[in-house]
Amino acid sequence: MPDAEESAQITEPPSELRFAYVAGVTPGKWIRRWEERMPDVPLHAFMSDDGAQLSVLHDGSADLSFVRLPVDREGLNVIPLYEEQPVVVAPKGHEISVFEEVALEDLSEENFLDVEEMGGPDMALQVVASGAGLAILPMSVARHLNNKQTVMRLLTGAPGTQIGLAWLAGTDSPVIEEFIGIVRGRTAQSSRQPSARQEKPKKAPKPDRRGSGAKKPAVAQRYAPNPDKGRGKGSRKKGKR
Repeated sequence: MPDAEESAQITEPPSELRFAYVAGVTPGKWIRRWEERMPDVPLHAFMSDDGAQLSVLHDGSADLSFVRLPVDREGLNVIPLYEEQPVVVAPKGHEISVFEEVALEDLSEENFLDVEEMGGPDMALQVVASGAGLAILPMSVARHLNNKQTVMRLLTGAPGTQIGLAWLAGTDSPVIEEFIGIVRGRTAQSSRQPSARQEKPKKAPKPDRRGSGAKKPAVAQRYAPNPDKGRGKGSRKKGKR
């Protein structure tokens, strides 16, 4: 059984929160909300490539990671967040540039590159720019890399990708729960937010303005009660003349 000093270390809240995110995720709004609600807990963010999106959790570099699904969920908690729009990327001057969007079935004769075999999106776009083939990427990734030697168009008929938030199973804490609530759009007043469930200090009772002195005596009647009240009409005896 841990002694008092060990118990204090166990219950002490973390001094910081660290999260990683893959290219295409823009965490700025979540960081701003965290700084507003949890100013005493520093938040550190860094970008990881798709190959390291889980290893940053296992090696302790990050407490949470924004990942591109699907991933191996063994030993993890994973919350799906939102879907990404796919685009097709071609070398500059390709015929797809005259369209606003392209159907996948209309590109059946094109050579598509395997982005993972190319070593990731950045290298894949360089190969695309050389004219060796086309690539399918999430729109957010293509915009982030912004290769000026390529052109991208919305792609219909292709499966989209999904972003999720992952953390190691068994590492849940009020601070991690707070961050998850922010990412999921919960307000600061939500009863599901740990910061909103903290016990608020009770207000001091208002002073008794009536004072502690004796009660004032009742005001004496100015007039004697009418003895004939309630006897009915003509009930007063007339005096002799």
